[in-house]
Amino acid sequence: MRYEEYTIEGRNAVMEAFRSGRPIDRLFVLDGCQDGPVKTIIREAKKGDIPVQFVKKERLDQISGTGKHQGVIAYAAAYEYAEVEDILKAAGEKHEPPFLILLDGIEDPHNLGAIIRTANLAGAHGVIIPKRRAAGLTAVVAKTSAGALNYTPVARVTNLTAAMEELKQKGIWFVCAAMDGELMYRQNLTGPIGLVIGNEGEGVSRLVREHCDFAASIPMRGNIDSLNASVAAGVLAYEIVRQRLGAGR
Repeated sequence: MRYEEYTIEGRNAVMEAFRSGRPIDRLFVLDGCQDGPVKTIIREAKKGDIPVQFVKKERLDQISGTGKHQGVIAYAAAYEYAEVEDILKAAGEKHEPPFLILLDGIEDPHNLGAIIRTANLAGAHGVIIPKRRAAGLTAVVAKTSAGALNYTPVARVTNLTAAMEELKQKGIWFVCAAMDGELMYRQNLTGPIGLVIGNEGEGVSRLVREHCDFAASIPMRGNIDSLNASVAAGVLAYEIVRQRLGAGR
């Protein structure tokens, strides 16, 4: 099911959005505003584990399309999120070992959209993103994915490492992109696998890396030392594709 991206403004409208079960990406609240209705809205957001940001009035005015936000604005998702189980089910229906792409704090919606597009073309069964400190499924993401978001499920989890541990119990192992990892051509990237791509600036976080089984590096021959996150995801995803094709012969 698709949802057009939009802001929901005003206390009653935001509260109704929570009650109706609309997918909300983020809640913005006027800094210092703690009256009864606002506390109720914040409580609803926390029950759904939706990130809440306290911002200045100038920021709310900037986001607002109506100027009548009453100190509260919610961002609605452009697309409905899948469940991790939906992704595993998609792999099972194709009789293929699961191929997942996990994103550790990708903040640029253009990068997220590009990675979803690559995931679809590389035959990945789905993408997993964290709820906090990461881009959500906005209209920019949908546009950048060039339609791939219609076919590639994206699940959003509260805790990426906890999700990884649960997936390990299902036989999936994880490789993360890291400059100091072993050269990707020397690793066995076949079987049920989760490819972990880190934040644009800091890479994979320490805790997430500790939950990975291996770290893979991409050979660099130029004058700079890193690739854009979406490009790195594409290079590693297609090394997985190459090895899977070879393993199937």
